[in-house]
Amino acid sequence: MRRRAKIKKIKETSDELAPSAIAHAEEVARARAAHAFVDRAALAIASCGVGFIPLAPGTWGAGLGVAILFATQRASAYVHAWAVKKTALPVESFRALALLAALALLVPLGVWAATRTERVLGRKDPGPVIIDEIAGQLVTFLLVPVMIGWPLALAGFLLFRVFDTWKPRPIRRLESLEAGLGIMMDDIVAGVYAGAALWLFVLARAWFGG
Repeated sequence: MRRRAKIKKIKETSDELAPSAIAHAEEVARARAAHAFVDRAALAIASCGVGFIPLAPGTWGAGLGVAILFATQRASAYVHAWAVKKTALPVESFRALALLAALALLVPLGVWAATRTERVLGRKDPGPVIIDEIAGQLVTFLLVPVMIGWPLALAGFLLFRVFDTWKPRPIRRLESLEAGLGIMMDDIVAGVYAGAALWLFVLARAWFGG
């Protein structure tokens, strides 16, 4: 009788533990699925759809930055045309504001996505991460005080690629910053260098052309 009671007690304990074990397994499965989803989202954001192209992904990223510039510039022209009766601001001001808004979104998102992608791929500054090139290219055009056509866009693109590859001081030192912050900051400063050079080019063209 005691043996039965003991067996019954053990069985009751096992039955009590089973739902908890199942619930824990389900929680682990949900956590893994959520983790995998976040990793995939980070990879998608960091690569922006072109980072896994085998040939020169950084160049593709800078090209995507040029495309975003023209889209932003076109939208700014529409906004300016609508607001011109209420403000004396030039269309370039609307373009600069739109680029600043894009950078305010891209930079923190890029730091997070690049950090996560480093962890997923197990490499420092992995090639598929190109959101930093997009941000740096937009910084290049942010500093130009005129509307940008294809000649200036090509000049800005080439200048940014030169500074991003050359990495003069302090760009190379910024790469040592932690994870995604270092990935983003070196390209942003390269964009500042390229933007300053492009601004001087615009100034020289206006001076000698006028």
